[in-house]
Amino acid sequence: MRAFRYPAAVALVLFARPAVAADYDVVVYGGTASGVAAAVQAARMGKTVVVVESSQHIGGLTSGGLGWTDSGNKAVIGGVAREFYQRVKKHYDDPKAWVHQKPEQYASYRPKEDAMWTFEPKVAEQLLRAMLAEHKVPVVTSERLDRAKGVKLDGKRITSISTESGKPFGGKVFIDATYEGDLMAAAGVTYIVGREPNAKYGETLDGVARKWNQHNHRFTAKVDPYMKPGDPKSGLLPGIDPTPLPPDGEGDHRLQAFCFRMCMSNVPANRVPFPKPADYNEAKYELLFRNFEAGDLRLPLKPDMLPNGKTDTNNNCAVSTDYIGANYKYADASYSEREKIIKEHESYQKGLMWCLANHPRVPEKIRDQMSKWGLAADEFTDNGNWPHQIYVREARRLVSDYVITENDCRRKRDTPQSVGMGSYNMDSHNCCRYVTPEGFVQNEGDVQVSPGGPYRISYLSIVPKKGECPNLLVPVCLSSSHIAYGSIRMEPVFMALGQSAATAAALAIDEKIDVQAVDYEKLRTRLLADKQVLEFTTRAGGIDPKTLLGVVVDDEQAARIGFDAVSTSVGPFVGLGYRHDGNTADGKHTAKFVPDIPAAGKYTVRLSYTPNANRATNVPVVVTHADGQTTVKVNQRKPPALSELFVELGTFRFEKGKGGSVMVSNDKTDGYVVIDAVQLVPVKE
Repeated sequence: MRAFRYPAAVALVLFARPAVAADYDVVVYGGTASGVAAAVQAARMGKTVVVVESSQHIGGLTSGGLGWTDSGNKAVIGGVAREFYQRVKKHYDDPKAWVHQKPEQYASYRPKEDAMWTFEPKVAEQLLRAMLAEHKVPVVTSERLDRAKGVKLDGKRITSISTESGKPFGGKVFIDATYEGDLMAAAGVTYIVGREPNAKYGETLDGVARKWNQHNHRFTAKVDPYMKPGDPKSGLLPGIDPTPLPPDGEGDHRLQAFCFRMCMSNVPANRVPFPKPADYNEAKYELLFRNFEAGDLRLPLKPDMLPNGKTDTNNNCAVSTDYIGANYKYADASYSEREKIIKEHESYQKGLMWCLANHPRVPEKIRDQMSKWGLAADEFTDNGNWPHQIYVREARRLVSDYVITENDCRRKRDTPQSVGMGSYNMDSHNCCRYVTPEGFVQNEGDVQVSPGGPYRISYLSIVPKKGECPNLLVPVCLSSSHIAYGSIRMEPVFMALGQSAATAAALAIDEKIDVQAVDYEKLRTRLLADKQVLEFTTRAGGIDPKTLLGVVVDDEQAARIGFDAVSTSVGPFVGLGYRHDGNTADGKHTAKFVPDIPAAGKYTVRLSYTPNANRATNVPVVVTHADGQTTVKVNQRKPPALSELFVELGTFRFEKGKGGSVMVSNDKTDGYVVIDAVQLVPVKE
């Protein structure tokens, strides 16, 4: 990874290296949020512990730009992870934290909640460092593992690791909390890189996935892929893979794309212009230009708002921040090769942002939208306001005696020995860009399928196979199929698994046994005592409609044309999840909710949806009642006012029976349209 330099005076305060002890009980390699959670838990269990991190920063993606927490059902986030998000809330409860806006101007600040799930990058690092300092955990930064000869083994047991500078760290148990799984690989355990075929684990969503790409992150216009339009002999444009894709469902070496989660600002006093990279090459963006010229005028970014006018900016649409196909060699690459790959991603993304803001072939509408944005001047100040961590969505994955698969995520099998829970979509970003049989460019690999609620993650998936390394735990690059990892790979889940890994490490040390032999009942008892969430027994993921007042019609019961995409990414919601239109097929998605009215009279009609920055502001909702029809426009970016679940559409008179309805469509809407539930509450007259 790249080395980053603070000014010398700051470095003395933040990065003074502790004296290296001969041995620790627990050595955590990787200062990600998962590594922090592991170290905090080890210290709480009375163990000596050290965190060794290759960069100068602590927190990984949590402090590296991913401030809009992808979490699914937040009820399953407990333990140290929830403590962190509670600390975020406490930070923003202080009026001094609001430098560039007032808290009431920020929709995701909710005073009555115990935790807050969105935050500025610098705040995240500050809080994570404070947690380590409170537990007197030594943190050694800017020290990379010597992957060639830095892992000392006694048989298959790690006795010590050393960094490229020669610093040794002895330990009884080791935790690999890196995104790459470098310690895991150097210790000689079994791992995989790439996508498995569906047949391997009896899945439906793994492997090559042309057919699943029906969402927003694809080409919706016909774009010519050739250097000279219409001439295959002229060669393919940059970014298009010339290698034939295997059939759908077959495995391959490809990884879901990486990007940087940029922190942008719309505050004039706190933004700097997007820089044009020194090695800018206009040819890299020909697909972007052609896509605009073919009529796709969507803003190819997803800027989710953080406090103080900042964003966590993610990939969106056909050509965006994901540098598709540029990361296949990353997982097993040498440090120097990785640095080159990271630099190429940085150059591509900086050039993309400069183009969107300045290039004459970008539509004026887009350039006008971009004119209010720049990089946040007070973030990543040691790195030109650019994130210090690339989003490694997937690299190596452990192959253990238990592999978490789609069937665990969907709860189609009884996952044993839970040490944490996931609930986010099985979400793979695109892995490839290819030429269709019709001769146009298309993206491949985008899969977004809800698991239908929280699911268990097995302890067996964070330890190597029996017979392999007996004192190593792997809470980040755990044993999982490609598609299941797409759901697991959320920062709160990694934090939960880091805490569970450290708990198991302490038990293994106390009983002088291999990590594979830890008694699960003892582990479970301690995890529950420390407020980890291991089971979720209420209705999967949402609020049971039967517990709500009046007549409730869930999205499962609506008569639908379209609205096929199911999600649980943002809560709260009613039932098993909610549906959305994928921000596609304008005017072609409809959902008709037909309540069975028990008695004639007046009813207040309410609509449930999950708010987000990418939602439509003008969703047309037609209420058919006894006196005719009423159309209401709903802004789904704005949180509902009623218990943060429903928005009132009005009070209307209905006859008994099924004569009334509530129709939601995506006609001429300006973002994602969500359908969740409709509620009719009787009004006393």
